[in-house]
Amino acid sequence: MNKFLSLLFLLVLLASCTSQKNAESFINATSGRYLFNANEVIEIFFKEQILYAKWRGNEHIKLLKINDSSFYMKELNEKMVFVNQPEIHIELATKTEHEGVIYHFKKMTTGEKTPNEYFKASEFDKALAAFKAIKEKDSLSPVIKERSINRLGYTFIKKNDLDTALEIFKINVELYPKNSNVFNSLGEVYFLKKDTATAIINFKKSLSINPENRSSKRFLKRITEK
Repeated sequence: MNKFLSLLFLLVLLASCTSQKNAESFINATSGRYLFNANEVIEIFFKEQILYAKWRGNEHIKLLKINDSSFYMKELNEKMVFVNQPEIHIELATKTEHEGVIYHFKKMTTGEKTPNEYFKASEFDKALAAFKAIKEKDSLSPVIKERSINRLGYTFIKKNDLDTALEIFKINVELYPKNSNVFNSLGEVYFLKKDTATAIINFKKSLSINPENRSSKRFLKRITEK
């Protein structure tokens, strides 16, 4: 705690000697959205030439300017450095807590979205492409965990938005074609949409992968006993 307070005091002291306003060229180069992680964005914007960020629901985070390219973000307890080469991006300054690890936040192109943003915009083909790109780059990314995507689908079922849930479960099937659970979930949403023929196909596919999938067994029993 004392170490943190000492660092904060030093940063505030440095900032007090530095104009908090930024040059137009810097503003033009750095304004925009950056990938904080594979499915989350931090947005940089300026108001009266002073740098602010939007992040995790906070729309007006003021960053403390240390020098022309470095800023302290209290909410992260990190010094963010804007790097021009090879392309503009943000890096976190080296510190003991993440020594040896480079955090690199890529600047997003105009119109580029995260998978969740594509979902919200009902651009499901683009969401699938984004998920596949993440999986190819990092197959262990928590963003593309089968269970995480499945849970997202069920949140839409609870809202009675079956069409969106269907598209999400279709994406999960594309990403995990050898997983019994994803076919079970897809079958369930077809069942809820009263498309029993397609539901049966997916429950049977689920059982062909895992004959012990109890949920698929129960749904097939309910359908055949009607």
